[in-house]
Amino acid sequence: MALPTHASPLERIWHYAYLVICAAIFIFLIAPILVILPLSFNAEPYFTFTEKMLHFDPAGYSTRWYDTLLTFGHAAPDGVRDGSWWSTAWETSTWINAAKNSFWIGFWATILATFLGTLAALGLSRPEMPFRRTIMAILISPMIVPIIITAVGMSFFYAKACLAPDSGIGALLAPILSNKGCLANSDLGVIMAHATLGIPFVIITVTATLTGFDQSLIRASASLGANPRTTFFRVIMPLILPGIISGALFAFVTSFDEVVAVLFIAGPQQQTIPRQMFNGIREQISPAILSVATILVIVSILLLTTVELLRRRSERLRGVTPR
Repeated sequence: MALPTHASPLERIWHYAYLVICAAIFIFLIAPILVILPLSFNAEPYFTFTEKMLHFDPAGYSTRWYDTLLTFGHAAPDGVRDGSWWSTAWETSTWINAAKNSFWIGFWATILATFLGTLAALGLSRPEMPFRRTIMAILISPMIVPIIITAVGMSFFYAKACLAPDSGIGALLAPILSNKGCLANSDLGVIMAHATLGIPFVIITVTATLTGFDQSLIRASASLGANPRTTFFRVIMPLILPGIISGALFAFVTSFDEVVAVLFIAGPQQQTIPRQMFNGIREQISPAILSVATILVIVSILLLTTVELLRRRSERLRGVTPR
């Protein structure tokens, strides 16, 4: 907001001091990210700026660590990069397999979290819903409780939650269960854990969208002869869709970045990007981690931009024009 012309000297001083404080906080929050970006192009295997980098010598910069993401774990990293080389990289590269696992788990965790979170938000938005505050507090508790407590609890629960492989459900879920038919060390266990952590974000986002929803539209739809299913898909769904997509994006980011739950629940086959980064820091420190971090920052910026565009669209649909 611009400073009015009739502002007093004290108001002007506070106005500029406020801008300086906001800028300082922004720099404090964004500085670690700004440091990571150039370090990912370091030609040397260090986590610090070299003399060549500080003097902007082209020899001090390289994309070797981005190339490592393709060659680490490859059987012939220095071979000719033809179709067979890329096919082998897709199958054997450690970082590529971690990315595939992250997207696979994140996709299904997002679907599950979005479905359950949207249903919960629709129920909690109804005025006749009893104990709304208590239920809301329970549903968003995974966001409040320290993640290590949640992960330990899930680890103990999944160790006991097993299905007989010869049973109907056990045979159906066999591809995503562990060899013993248990949730521990299985894709399904990690997906359910990530969905549990993502549901609160979906509930909060969809509930915020439903706050400005005109309930008279539902009554008008019913008065015109529409059944509840038609009312939901033709009236409610289009208006709250931006909130649902925003919640789904938050759930996906939560799943994509989660490492604590994976360390407690996942097995050797569920090697996600955050877990691979954790192993890289613990076992062998490589600037390739900075390359992955840079890519994740870019992806996060794109997702946040999408969320902001969806928020503005939601406000326009509800008749609230953002200024």
